[in-house]
Amino acid sequence: MRLLPLKDPERSWRNIKAQWKKDAEGVGEEFATFGGNAVIDALTSKEGDSQGLYYLADAARVHALCQVRRMLMSKYPTPALSARFVNVSPIYDLGLAAAGDYAQVLVALFSGVVWLSRDALAASHIRFFLKSPGDSQFFAALKAETPLSPFSRFTIEGALIECSLKDAKAAAS
Repeated sequence: MRLLPLKDPERSWRNIKAQWKKDAEGVGEEFATFGGNAVIDALTSKEGDSQGLYYLADAARVHALCQVRRMLMSKYPTPALSARFVNVSPIYDLGLAAAGDYAQVLVALFSGVVWLSRDALAASHIRFFLKSPGDSQFFAALKAETPLSPFSRFTIEGALIECSLKDAKAAAS
């Protein structure tokens, strides 16, 4: 799976929403009842699909999307990435996908944000807002300090992951 900016007309919010609506209605659920859609609608209505939205997809489908912004924050000396408004396909909320698949999607989404911090949206710090505090269980192992960890600091408080990345050059030595 890859995390990509929501700019491709084939993977616009309108197209993603149509697929997710079909998934929900296919099992008798109303798509309008799923949380998070209004936020994404608002973000995409301002300037098309370019409000810092990224989607996580494989060749077959879009699994999740979120907003990622690079910003300066008073608590950090260098830029930070903030990933918010995580929204997953209804197949995860409705149990059409295995519970482990949901965990894999969240971890892949977080990994994509870490990749963005090392590449397109260079930042030394990440604030990743999970869908719920219960989702933090999927990231608990990352709190362990190990020599190969890319993190110099990793904390989870409720539904918020905050981490600082080791200097990429120093970590490679």
